[in-house]
Amino acid sequence: MRISDYSYNLPEELISDEPPKVRGTSRLLVAHRNSNHFEDARYADAAQFLEPGDLLVLNDTKVIKARLIAKKASGAERELIILEKHGQQDDWHTHKVMYRRSLRIGDQLHVGDAMITVEEVLGDGLAIVKSSRDMLELADIYGQVPLPPYMHRDATPMDTERYQTIWAKEKGSVAAPTASLNMTDEILETLHKKGVQIAHLTLHVGLGTFMPIRTDNVEDHHMHQEYFEIPTSTVAAIQQAKTHGKRVIALGTTVTRTLEYAHELLEHPPTDVSGEADIFMYPGYTFKIVDGLLTNFHAPKSTVLMLAAAFASWDTLRAAYEHAIAENYHFLSYGDSMLII
Repeated sequence: MRISDYSYNLPEELISDEPPKVRGTSRLLVAHRNSNHFEDARYADAAQFLEPGDLLVLNDTKVIKARLIAKKASGAERELIILEKHGQQDDWHTHKVMYRRSLRIGDQLHVGDAMITVEEVLGDGLAIVKSSRDMLELADIYGQVPLPPYMHRDATPMDTERYQTIWAKEKGSVAAPTASLNMTDEILETLHKKGVQIAHLTLHVGLGTFMPIRTDNVEDHHMHQEYFEIPTSTVAAIQQAKTHGKRVIALGTTVTRTLEYAHELLEHPPTDVSGEADIFMYPGYTFKIVDGLLTNFHAPKSTVLMLAAAFASWDTLRAAYEHAIAENYHFLSYGDSMLII
């Protein structure tokens, strides 16, 4: 199986580099897996396609303003991206970063009143640095939201709000769980009134979001690990839904990766579950927990596109994408959404 097989022609004018003016006003393409039937709808109408007792699972990670512009004593600037949180005891004084332009061991950089020293250069644009100040604090004060590179622009104050879910809670991601960016309190309330159950988990979206796939052979690609936590209440809610024959709907690929990676642990009596997810799902994978996927339109040749293809089948997904392109849907992080059921 070749990664290059999972591609399509994405017109540049359909790539959204800004969110809709009003959150929740985006479009929704509904793809029915069993019938290959597509419906054009509005995201605000998502409740029409879920049933009482279904469980919608959300990711409550919070994007940190991870992009820092640091200066050397000479005045030369270096861009640093603080990487994602791993575990409860992360050291935010000595931490891994992604950098642009050259760095050497011993280089000293300044961000505000903090001194950042390069401890180790790891290759592939990664380094370990030591900061005189907690780097989460530096991010809050001096950082910018690290927008996806394809947007070709710096983050604005608007992005600080809109490149974040409305329920973001646990700081630790360097990219948003973007399928959730269109969700609003009003839509969640509509779902709740219909009897749809809502549960949360945490997966800190990380390095893999930025790193290109370096091999065309699917089996040669190794996913980057991302730290997750699933609370006891969510484990119990999943088990209850399954027991009563109801669907578990994942809001986004981050939720899907978490639940499918941890599926064996969810078969035991409910308890808190945590770990490092590195699951790579592509066509041929059998889903153990997720029965529905509410997600974005993904980039060609991406791991998340292959995940969606595994869930819908590539033939169905490709046809859905062709329909979306013909109907001028907006693609990628700030774009429209797709519900696969």
